[in-house]
Amino acid sequence: MKKNLDVGLLVLRVVISVLMLLHGLGKLNGGLEFVKGMLVDKGMPGFIAYGAIVGEILAPIAILIGFRTRIAALIYAINCVVAILMVHSAMVFSLSETGGWAIELLGLYLFGAVTLYFTGAGAIAVSTKNNWD
Repeated sequence: MKKNLDVGLLVLRVVISVLMLLHGLGKLNGGLEFVKGMLVDKGMPGFIAYGAIVGEILAPIAILIGFRTRIAALIYAINCVVAILMVHSAMVFSLSETGGWAIELLGLYLFGAVTLYFTGAGAIAVSTKNNWD
């Protein structure tokens, strides 16, 4: 069977972008106030919460269509690291009730984005000629 790296990268892009978009849409529907409150509680300005929109809506859309995928994946990965530090830091070295990593879903998002940062979008993308593609 012939390998097809471009189709594999497309599948990865579609999966991690759509799954994160669902989180971002949830934040647009009232979940952003939770993030603002958490930031203010930690002594940070609440407007930083809008970064979640960039990391959970704009970056995934860019990844999905294959536009500047490497920079979008970097933003997406940073968003995941911030989520780990702000919300899930107590669970980084924990296992779930079923024995998996307690933050395995967020870990898959993070390392999927890191993979795309290093590989780029592949040939099946809106943009393929820029260094950030």
